[in-house]
Amino acid sequence: MKDLFSNIKGDAFGGITAGIVALPLALAFGVSSGLGPSAGLYGAIFISFFAALFGGTNTQISGPTAPMTAVSMVVIAGIVAANDGDVNKALPAILTVFLLAGIMQIGLGVVGLGQYIRYIPYPVVSGFMTAIGVIILVTQIFPSIGYYPREDAEYVNQFKPQAEEIILENILKEEAGEGILVLEDFKETISRAEMISEEEIMTEAKALAASEASGVIGTFKVLGRGLKSVSWLELILALSTIIIIYGFKRITKVVPSTLVALIVVSGAAIGFGFDYRPIEKIPEGFPYPVMEIFTGFRLGNITPYVFTALTLALLGAIDSLLTSVVADNMTKTKHKPNKELVGQGIGNTIGAIFGGIPGAGATIRTVVNINSGGKTRLSGMIAGVMLLFILLALGPVASKIPAAVLAGILITVGIGVMDYKGLRAIPSLPKDIRLGPLRLSSEVLIMLVVLILASVWNLVYAVGIGLVIASLMFMKKIGDLTGERSDIKLLKEEAWSDESEFPGYLKEKVFIKHIKGPLFFGSTSNFQQLADQIPPSAEAVVIRMDRMQYVDQSGLYTLEDTLVYLEGHNITVLLVDVLDQPRYMMERIDIIPDLLPEEHIFADFHECMVWVKTNINNLNQE
Repeated sequence: MKDLFSNIKGDAFGGITAGIVALPLALAFGVSSGLGPSAGLYGAIFISFFAALFGGTNTQISGPTAPMTAVSMVVIAGIVAANDGDVNKALPAILTVFLLAGIMQIGLGVVGLGQYIRYIPYPVVSGFMTAIGVIILVTQIFPSIGYYPREDAEYVNQFKPQAEEIILENILKEEAGEGILVLEDFKETISRAEMISEEEIMTEAKALAASEASGVIGTFKVLGRGLKSVSWLELILALSTIIIIYGFKRITKVVPSTLVALIVVSGAAIGFGFDYRPIEKIPEGFPYPVMEIFTGFRLGNITPYVFTALTLALLGAIDSLLTSVVADNMTKTKHKPNKELVGQGIGNTIGAIFGGIPGAGATIRTVVNINSGGKTRLSGMIAGVMLLFILLALGPVASKIPAAVLAGILITVGIGVMDYKGLRAIPSLPKDIRLGPLRLSSEVLIMLVVLILASVWNLVYAVGIGLVIASLMFMKKIGDLTGERSDIKLLKEEAWSDESEFPGYLKEKVFIKHIKGPLFFGSTSNFQQLADQIPPSAEAVVIRMDRMQYVDQSGLYTLEDTLVYLEGHNITVLLVDVLDQPRYMMERIDIIPDLLPEEHIFADFHECMVWVKTNINNLNQE
């Protein structure tokens, strides 16, 4: 606690500055998510405060980020669509998924998985981040030109037959739940169907229209209609925001250009009385817990989204810990990864209870905090309090911000979040795989697969598929490398110094196998060749295991099968320098001593040669 107040002046200035920088982004991410600006602001307030209070990175500023918002959009859109397009009806289920993601993050930290996050392959992260940029850029086209598909009457009318079908299907489901047999009491069905109002049909049709036009593919489907309905005022507001954000950075970086653009363009729109579309109204007063999360909890509502919640938890962990590394490099400190995950989880859990979207450590806001003097956890807490003050004091004013201004801000975020370093490296990466007549880089292939699938299909599945492909390719490379280094040769052809003076009369009868690396499922095929390469003249095979540090279950059973084969052909197997882990595994399934007695296991090659000279020589003389 003493350290918390050791840098009050610097932390206060850093926290206030970071809070101001976070304001336009929080509002924009809230709008982009589909829950409105207040959800982004609530998330920024609670995540920033509690992640700083309980986290393991002193200077980290947390809140909604582009990757977390992009995945949240998937959750929100899916649950809203399942609730007849009614956001208020879907809200408890949405926040329950976010709550679950926060709890999972706490669990990741408690079990100590923080240090393993760094093993996620770079091509997967690169493809994902670039896809985030693509998604944000494409989905902000319509808000920046003032076109909203659910308000296009001609477009919405196309969905009325489908809307009627869904409403009727819901009636049949209700009757089935009440035990009504439709064929026996069809009049009840007709009676309920006659009560369907035109307003209900239009509400359902608007939800279907919005769902059909969502995402990258949906945007391109309706792009033609949108371009015919451009609101030039909204487009000018969005372009002005983008120009100021990039232009003001050339003048000075002391004042955040995003905030300048927000104030200048919004001020001009309000001051000149332009007829623009404002963002959703931000509720006044202190945010209250959404108790329906608990009172209306239904396991079936969130079961389809458990994997998505885990993805949010993992993504938030990656996002936060990468920012922690940046903070460490700037401050010459060392963060505590598992504690940081617990802090982020607590922040996301509390944020969800109060209706906020999930977030993570934010690199730009953290850098601003450090450069402004922030050194302790107090700076992140002050940033959260600063945002709460803005909400309480300026909520009605913030509700007048043009929606196109936030669209312009998000477009710059989309441009900035792309991994240009990874994209620039594409031509120079080695082409190490062949697909038919084409030679490709495996890392480029992984990145493009994740990028394309995440952009046009599903962010969650794209990351999973990318991880699977990356793991398979890595295992193949390690297996190939192990196979190249591990060879089977006549002893007389070996160049190892301690094997060079073996008696000549035994050189055609004793063969050697070097296992130069781990024996795992990716390298077993090479080891299986051992039995095929041993000629009938062999009387013994020496397997040197000096460099086999690890064997998995696949490798263990492959080793057992090979030993059984060799012993069955009266070929004596001798092991040299068996390391601890492989020996333990072999003892667990009784390879030692059932297949290999202790007298056939040697601490070094010299001891093995003494046995060979004595025993093989005796066999020869007999």
